[in-house]
Parts: sequence; C-alpha cells; structure tokens
Amino acid sequence: MQQPPLISVILPVYGVRSYLADCLDSVLDQPDAPIEVIAVDDASPDGCGALLDDRARSDQRLTAVHLDRNDGPGNARNVGLARASGRYVWFVDADDLLPPGALAAVSSRLVKDSPDVLLIDYRSVYPDGSTGPSQGADLLRCAPSGTFTLAEAPQLIDLTMTAWSKVLRRDFLVQLDEPFRSGIHEDVPVSCAALLAGRLAAVDRACYCYRRSRPGSFMATTSTSHLAIFTAYQEVFDLLDKRVAAADPVATRQVQAAIFERAIGHYAAVLQTGGFGLGLVGRPGLVPRTQRRAFFRRMHADFVRYRPAGYRHPAGVRGAKFRLIERNAYLTYELLEPVNRLRVMLRGRAPRRPA
Repeated sequence: MQQPPLISVILPVYGVRSYLADCLDSVLDQPDAPIEVIAVDDASPDGCGALLDDRARSDQRLTAVHLDRNDGPGNARNVGLARASGRYVWFVDADDLLPPGALAAVSSRLVKDSPDVLLIDYRSVYPDGSTGPSQGADLLRCAPSGTFTLAEAPQLIDLTMTAWSKVLRRDFLVQLDEPFRSGIHEDVPVSCAALLAGRLAAVDRACYCYRRSRPGSFMATTSTSHLAIFTAYQEVFDLLDKRVAAADPVATRQVQAAIFERAIGHYAAVLQTGGFGLGLVGRPGLVPRTQRRAFFRRMHADFVRYRPAGYRHPAGVRGAKFRLIERNAYLTYELLEPVNRLRVMLRGRAPRRPA
C-alpha cells in the first residue's frame, strides 16, 4: 500500500491564469518532494480549470477539483482540506511561488520536530520584479528552537495572519473545527486558533514568495468588504475568552495583551494602507474614503471593549497611535498618519533584489 504524502499542498484557484503555471512549476518541479497537490478551481472564468486539467494529465501528484460556483478562497481551502491525505497541509495561493529548496527545508523540519504548526518566513515580490524581506523575519530568527507554545513566544502573534505562512498538521487542523470563513480576512480566526492550541515550530528561512499589489487581489482593492476584519477578530476574542475561562495555560496575560495589540495593529494597518491624510489625496486605500471615519470608530469601540485588565500601552509611536484610537481622536490620527507612514517606510526600506 502506498504511503500517504508528507504534505498536501492546497491551492485555491480563481482569476490567476497568468500566474498559475509559474506557481505549479514552483511546487511540482522541486526534486524529491513528498507531496500531493490539490488545486481547487473556484469556478474561475479565465481558463484556470483547463490549465489545471492539462497539467494533471501529465503529473499524477496533481488533482484538479472544479467547483460549480465561485464561493471564495475560504471555501476552496475547505474543499481541498476534505480531499487531502497528507500528514500536513500547506495552503499556497495560486498567484504566489515556492522558492527552490522550500519543500525540502519544510519537510526536514516537519520530520525532525513533528509540530502542529510550522511557521515559515517569506519574501515579498513586487510588481517590478524586485523582492524584499518579510516584516517578521527578525521574529522568526528569535523563535525558540524545537517545539514551543505561544505562551513561550507571544510576540509571534505579530507574524502575518495568512494561511500560506503556516504548514499545519492535518489531523490537528481538522480537530480544531475552525473551517475557513467566506469573504476576506478569512485566515485570521483559523490562524489564531492554531497558534493558541498548537505545538509550534519555526523556520527562519524564506520558504514562500508572496506577490504584493497584484491587480485584482482582494488585498489591493478598495472595498467595504474590509470591514470583515472586525468580525474576524471578534471570533478570536470569543475564542480567547473561552480559553481564559477554562484556565488554559497558553492564554496567559502576556498572550492576551499580545492578541489585543495584534488586533488593534491589524485594524490600523488596513485603515492606513494606501490612503493618505484625511483620505483626501493619494491612493484611495483599502477602506473607502467615505467609510474611514466609521472604520476608526469601530477600532475605538473594539479597543474599549477588548482591552485586557491592567493593559499598558506600548512605547513610542505605536503607543501614541493606540492612545489616539482609545480616545477616538480621528482627526488627529488622520493628520499624523502620513508622517507615521513615512517613518515606517524609511525604517523598513531594505534593498530590494532583482527577482
């Protein structure tokens, strides 16, 4: 009887015809990778399904699943997970890439430590073809060796809240009973549930290439759909409350504070992306200009509602931003945001390398 693969790579596929072949090549052309690939065609209108069928005929590791109607990446991931047979699952977005050696590095760490959740680093790929390091690279370099819990490294909650940045033990993920939701920001509840419940491990080398600002991407599109970030974190706080009530040893005060700051910081990141100073000039941003004030009020309401007992603001500029959110000082926040964005850009500007 054939042994199941170590990793099931699950690709939700929609509207990425111009990127899909490169993604498949980056996964399937890595030598000696113990994988299966399940690509879920989410009723893509641009010929992705035919490309998948053609590639599956020549590579038995690839299974193409076709859905009758488009229901978003969350549902496509759930469908792929139900078909998976690997010990671990890795949700790779079909417009992204795996760099050479990524599967070997990930497989080696999975076999060595058998974690529930393996955290990986990535490189950003920009529209001009250049690349840059992730914002979480330093956090991963400082992660404990071997396996650990979030209570031992609560700062890791600040890593990207994406499905693709984690390789998850399939049985563990199924037992969490946290399916991906519909809409956008669907990764957040699943990511937090896995981090709270799992035995974690980390790989500090870049094992993923994430395309930034791809035209048509949800995360590059102005939409009221971004209000879903509040619902996503409401689920996270509800889960955290249950774990605190059950005296879960992972749900320490430090973890509670870290999750709270992650939520407020995530809200702020969504609000600040693109828009510039009162929403009057510059790119429109993720949040429509007419909704920015209402979005800020939601940030303030969640700050007051979910602030942990005894919470102290962080130091520096981040703490100043949090105080403005706490006071519901929208106009001051918006006036200062361009200055803060420039500061962050200058601090984080690392030399980009040609792709």
